[in-house]
Amino acid sequence: MATSANPKKTASDGSGSATSRPPQGVKFARRTSSGRVVSLPRDEDIEVPGDSSAAAAQSDYMNYTVMMPPTPDNQPGGGGGGEKPEGGGGGGKGERRMSVMSRNNNNNNNNNNNKSMLVRSQTGDFDHNRWLFETKGKYGIGNAYWEDDGDAYDHDTGMSISDFMDKPWKPITRKVQISGGIISPYRLLIVIRLIGLFLFLVWRFKNPNEDAIWLWAISIVCEVWFAFSWLLDILPKVNPIDRAADLAALADKFETPSPSNPEGRSDLPGVDVFISTADPDKEPPLVTANTILSIMACEYPVEKLSIYISDDGGAILTFEAMGEAVEFAKVWVPFCRKHNIEPRNPDSYFNQKRDPTKDKKRLDFVKDRRWIKREYDEFKVRINGLPEVIKKRCDTHNKKEEMKEKMLAKEKNGGVVPPGAGPNLTNPATWMADATHWPGTWFDPIADHKKGDHAGILQIMSKVPEHDPVMGQPDEKTLDFTGIDTRLPMFVYVSREKRPGYDHNKKAGAMNALVRASAILSNGPFILNLDCDHYIYNSLAIREGMCYMMDRGGDRICYIQFPQRFEGIDPSDRYANHNTVFFDGNMRALDGLQGPVYVGTGCMFRRYALYGFNPPRPREYWGIFGQYKVGAHGSHHHGIGDDEDAQQPLTADHNNPDLALPKRFGNSTMFTESIAVAEFQGRPLADHISVKNGRAPGALLGPRPPLDAPTVAEAIAVVSCWYEEKTEWGERIGWIYGSVTEDVVTGYRMHNRGWRSVYCITKRDAFRGTAPINLTDRLHQVLRWATGSVEIFFSRNNPALASRRLKFLQRIAYFNVAVYPFTSIFLVVYCFIPAMCNFTGMFIVQTLNTEFLLYLLAITVTLMLISLLEVKWARIGLEELWRNEQFWLIGGTSAHLVAVMQGLLKVIAGIEISFTLTSKSVSEDEEDIYAEMYLVKWTSLFIMPLTILVVNIIALVIGCSRQIYSVIPQWNKLFGGAFFSFWVLAHLYPFAKGLMGRKGKVPTIVYVWTGLLSITLSLLWISINPPRNAQASEGD
Repeated sequence: MATSANPKKTASDGSGSATSRPPQGVKFARRTSSGRVVSLPRDEDIEVPGDSSAAAAQSDYMNYTVMMPPTPDNQPGGGGGGEKPEGGGGGGKGERRMSVMSRNNNNNNNNNNNKSMLVRSQTGDFDHNRWLFETKGKYGIGNAYWEDDGDAYDHDTGMSISDFMDKPWKPITRKVQISGGIISPYRLLIVIRLIGLFLFLVWRFKNPNEDAIWLWAISIVCEVWFAFSWLLDILPKVNPIDRAADLAALADKFETPSPSNPEGRSDLPGVDVFISTADPDKEPPLVTANTILSIMACEYPVEKLSIYISDDGGAILTFEAMGEAVEFAKVWVPFCRKHNIEPRNPDSYFNQKRDPTKDKKRLDFVKDRRWIKREYDEFKVRINGLPEVIKKRCDTHNKKEEMKEKMLAKEKNGGVVPPGAGPNLTNPATWMADATHWPGTWFDPIADHKKGDHAGILQIMSKVPEHDPVMGQPDEKTLDFTGIDTRLPMFVYVSREKRPGYDHNKKAGAMNALVRASAILSNGPFILNLDCDHYIYNSLAIREGMCYMMDRGGDRICYIQFPQRFEGIDPSDRYANHNTVFFDGNMRALDGLQGPVYVGTGCMFRRYALYGFNPPRPREYWGIFGQYKVGAHGSHHHGIGDDEDAQQPLTADHNNPDLALPKRFGNSTMFTESIAVAEFQGRPLADHISVKNGRAPGALLGPRPPLDAPTVAEAIAVVSCWYEEKTEWGERIGWIYGSVTEDVVTGYRMHNRGWRSVYCITKRDAFRGTAPINLTDRLHQVLRWATGSVEIFFSRNNPALASRRLKFLQRIAYFNVAVYPFTSIFLVVYCFIPAMCNFTGMFIVQTLNTEFLLYLLAITVTLMLISLLEVKWARIGLEELWRNEQFWLIGGTSAHLVAVMQGLLKVIAGIEISFTLTSKSVSEDEEDIYAEMYLVKWTSLFIMPLTILVVNIIALVIGCSRQIYSVIPQWNKLFGGAFFSFWVLAHLYPFAKGLMGRKGKVPTIVYVWTGLLSITLSLLWISINPPRNAQASEGD
């Protein structure tokens, strides 16, 4: 049965309660066996209350189509009450479902008073189920289910203003607390172990070993430091949290049609992506090109995305490889969008060990993939052949130049070529494809064309994209990209100017040059920083990071740090390259405080925070443990060590507002004008009463202005070598100079001003990169990190001098970062203690009594339980935890110790420390992808752990021999020293395995060092404890 919009009968008295509402029409229909919805005849209309006037009804009625379930007493299409419906009694599941098919609102003035109405099949009364229509849900017999988020509205009926006004505000992100069943015992065990350590150390002080007081004193000093180090490490872990982002809510808020955004354009802010490279020999251009391709193809509005690469070496090979990458991106990026490819790094995609057709539904996918794979292979061949192509081109042009010089000399000399005529070919030039000299570094360097001395270069390789999507057309390209957006984001190659006499500040200086150039060209409010070997593995990663920046309170976030994930690491992870204990444990715990530290890559910055400004609504933490939180506005209190960096906002003086900005940012007016724009565009939407410091919806819908010649010229000017003179770049603004770990210092400065950061762990890894799997390279990497920490400890960036805007536990975490290398001093000494015990037959305690063993058992068991719970909330494996422990000892006895010595030399003697880049090699040998791991490259870092290894083995042999040949063996004296020797050797096992290389081929130098150590120790032992016969002869 169905009712028309113009009922023929008046309502009965029983429906008088509805007279206060405007009349509403309900139209009934039934679903046929084929699934179509068929309206029922008008002669079976039901009486609907309302005005008898047709005109009034035409203007006031709301029309609904309601599916009625066929029942024995209600057969709308059959006319008989007792007949079974078509298809069997009761019908199928689809026939039993009652669905709302459409909703048309013809009266906008009474939106707030309209109620949803449902006609009951038996009585014709209305059931006022308001939620049925407002939720866009479907209602059935005993169940309710929801439409997908992407199809929340019926596209046939359209949307009205009420759809937006009535939609509840929805947060984009949320915190997920760790289960109380895990975190509560974790905290309790920390307290118990802390008490146990205190009691154990008190007992050790009260019970010295009088027979070996020197051994007791050394051991107790080391144990006190280890307890202190453990406390620094464990305290910041007491409040770990998880986070979750709602990408659907982000799209609904920023990319869904609304009154302020009628066309549904993207209202998201712009993002500038920075990639840094310096040496094409150690960072192959093919690796960098694949990273660029993965960024270009990511799922973010094309017109909002800009990509910049900093080539600090000024190499023409990198420049031309990037040009090839842009050409290949014209087919690769649309292919990824068409078939929803993951990952979008072509090298990683084609090397996946899984079925590429999984979840692919387009019939032309196989054909497209086969064609794009062939194109990528040709692209790789072109990249690999670029060095030879460039050299041939240079040779050709240099020969032409030689002929020109000879002809000119011949003309000047009356047709005779003078002796020695022609150009000086000792330094042939490097030529570009347009037959001009390359302004960067030449293959044969000369003045003005070498590393550290070349002009600034800025080339826009992919222009600013159109504001509207540019859809592919049939037969436009080899692949059919019909209906696919074929635009590419803007891509800019930058090589900053370098000249002798200027400090270029390594990577930090290159990043600051990109910050200034990008502010002129695109001025994205957010900056994503990636290394050249870290590509986007999850195409939605930028969106997920943007969820936190654009949510309520996001204006106080300075950066979003993503975890680092690595490829090409051996399955056993011999040298703890994955570092999951840090990235999934420590960083997740810091997220529950003031935020994770910046680790150098995979980080999305707020541009305004990089400029050195204070956050909105800053807070200060007072009290011994920072337990009192107060607003920083108007505060005149200054703690010990507070300086201008932390206490004063980076704004122009009120008296001279135009004089302060050049002093801080440089003399580029175009750059200083971009600061306020970036700050405003980086604000979250002011769509809720609780959102402070927001911007109006729809403010970022306009197109970007095109780039003109003056703008590009200004961008080149701000990357000049002299621009930073007499400014605060590197001191308070941008990446901070003066440390080999500029990343940690830069993040610390932001936290010290009161900003907070967020750790974003995505379900699918956001980024992936490579890590050194060779032992020597790995130790040099750890050496650089540790040296930077020592520099922090001896600088004004020491967290002990931080402002009150840094939380207490966050201060502890940063202090641990600065202090951990010094543990190596005590660790090296402690690793020799077991050998001393075995050599002398003494131990660190008088006897292995019950009290000592109980204390040792208690602190060991609690540590194991704490580790198990940490494994649980950090979601890491026990094997990963053990590998981390092993490499902690390997690195602590080698790289950390050298870092402490280098740091002391720099502080005391002013000796600068330089490091070489870690090679990012591309392995083409699929049969032996871990060949690099088996290479043994001798380094001085091996000396100390090798010494510890050999000494403990010899000491074990001597200790066992003494007890075996003793008249009265005292095995209890051997047990303690032997147990700790085995503990040391178990931790050094990966190091010993690394020294053996492939198939046990130990380098000759290892044998030499082992022999020298054995002879030295034997002679020392004989001199300290000579044989009894020698003592007797001396007595005679």
